[in-house]
Amino acid sequence: MAAKKKKKKAALPDGGELRRDIEEEVRLEGHWRIVGPGTPPVQPAGEYNYIDALVGLQFELIKLQEWVRINGLRVVILFEGRDAAGKGGVIKRITEALNPRICRIVALTTPTERERGQWYFQRYVAQLPARGEMVLFDRSWYNRAGVEHVMGFCTPEEYEEFLTSCPIFEDMLLRSGIILLKYWFSVSDEEQERRFHERMRNPIKRWKLSPMDLKSRELWVEYSKAKDAMLEHTDTKTSPWYMIDADNKKKARLNCIAHILRQIPYKDLRPVELDLPPRPLDTNYKRPKKSSQNWITQPFS
Repeated sequence: MAAKKKKKKAALPDGGELRRDIEEEVRLEGHWRIVGPGTPPVQPAGEYNYIDALVGLQFELIKLQEWVRINGLRVVILFEGRDAAGKGGVIKRITEALNPRICRIVALTTPTERERGQWYFQRYVAQLPARGEMVLFDRSWYNRAGVEHVMGFCTPEEYEEFLTSCPIFEDMLLRSGIILLKYWFSVSDEEQERRFHERMRNPIKRWKLSPMDLKSRELWVEYSKAKDAMLEHTDTKTSPWYMIDADNKKKARLNCIAHILRQIPYKDLRPVELDLPPRPLDTNYKRPKKSSQNWITQPFS
């Protein structure tokens, strides 16, 4: 009898960025156990291992998080830059090991009709941190200096008012005790083009490419001019912009996290080790039969 032919597994689409992210997460989880807390901050010298460096920085972020919580600090970090510059990637690496009750992400959608009638900064003020919190803005009030201005979503008067009032607004935040950090991710037009093509070919990442992203390609020079004007008005001594070369995503992530850790002095306040108490036995307790519960099927068993 002829041997049965093995069925060929359906070819998975080239995951591209998604596959790389998943493989990275798997390696990270393994290294979290290997490196462990107490690892000194990574000091790259020449060649370094990306995963080792990232894990070391993530453990430092955990220490920073505890320092922020216990000391009641309020931290705001803005991430701005061109489309596909890697802002979301660094935010993901910062938050994946942190407590979402302490460190949260704000990514606001298009303002509603009611919000359009508010003071421009009002909906952003509602997202500011309370004591012991960190807030990461994936795009921020600087939308008005970029996309709103370039795409004509605000009037010239509203744009000029923003450039005038933004430094005053940020000074108010600083005087209130908020720690404000602003990062601009700079990507070359060639690298952005490559990332756009990768997203177009990858059905899982296709949602990241919007008509607005495509339109921005036609307005590259206008966006560059808008960025220059933004820096001229809002890159101040008290609230500077920090520019990040983002053509290499991995280096940009490491450099950004390392810079954040240097901007907020902190100490290692990790909780003391606890002894796990024994679980008391309850001889009178009887578990219900599994057949009486709705268990899911297990295709991956």
